[in-house]
Amino acid sequence: MTPSQYFAAPRADALAGRRILVIDDDQMVSEVVCRYLLAADFVVDQAPDGLSGQRQAEAERPDLVILDRMLPHIDGIEVCRRIRANWAVPIIMLTALGEEEDRIEGLEAGADDYLTKPFSPRELVLRVQSVLRRSGVENLPEGIISAGEFSLDLSAHEIRQRGTSLVLTAREFDLLAYLIWRPSKVLSREDLMRSVWGWEFGDLSTVTVHVRRLREKIEANPAHPVLLNTVWGVGYRFDPDVPGTADRSDTAAVAAAPAIPTAPAIPTVPPAPPVPPAPTIPTGATA
Repeated sequence: MTPSQYFAAPRADALAGRRILVIDDDQMVSEVVCRYLLAADFVVDQAPDGLSGQRQAEAERPDLVILDRMLPHIDGIEVCRRIRANWAVPIIMLTALGEEEDRIEGLEAGADDYLTKPFSPRELVLRVQSVLRRSGVENLPEGIISAGEFSLDLSAHEIRQRGTSLVLTAREFDLLAYLIWRPSKVLSREDLMRSVWGWEFGDLSTVTVHVRRLREKIEANPAHPVLLNTVWGVGYRFDPDVPGTADRSDTAAVAAAPAIPTAPAIPTVPPAPPVPPAPTIPTGATA
């Protein structure tokens, strides 16, 4: 699998803007970690416990999770297992437990890296960057991913819309696959160029052209899109769950079908005139 086959692997200068979720109940540690990550141009979210962290991870779909091992409600090992059951997001686990068995348990639960407290925030940022670069191709959804009327199967390199396989170019496939993986998220053209093309700089009209071509293949009316929408001044948003889109093609087909002309009326045949009665022959008359 080459980096560009599905999503481009992040380059060293293309990690800015990646979303990091920090799950830690120690407010001081969390604030320091977030401050260093923000200084490295990452977008950072925070969660104070395991349960809210798991829910936030599922809702926000971050690019990487920094997860404390000792958490209230649900410990970090269980949170790691639950997140990993849904998708292969990179996870760096933090812990005050430095024994080898503890590190092995965290790695077996699915963590990509393990850092023992106390640690250097600068070292953590370097590890985040390293894991993101290393996981650029591997951080892909597993199995068949569904979004509204779309289903994405990376292993088969296939995207279906309402059960019908779409005929897409390699780059159109990459773009639609990334949008399915980021439903209802506003993505700028710069975001798409970094994540799908792997370019930090380039002609942004390339993205515009591919969006237009994609609309021609998935929208009932490309001039009035309801799935791949433009957010003016920001970028694009993929809305696969718009109510009523599942049967929009059938409706459009019915509306566009020519009316069947009504058969001409059969002219009414006037009733035959009544037959006059035979004349009465008088009695005694001879014929």
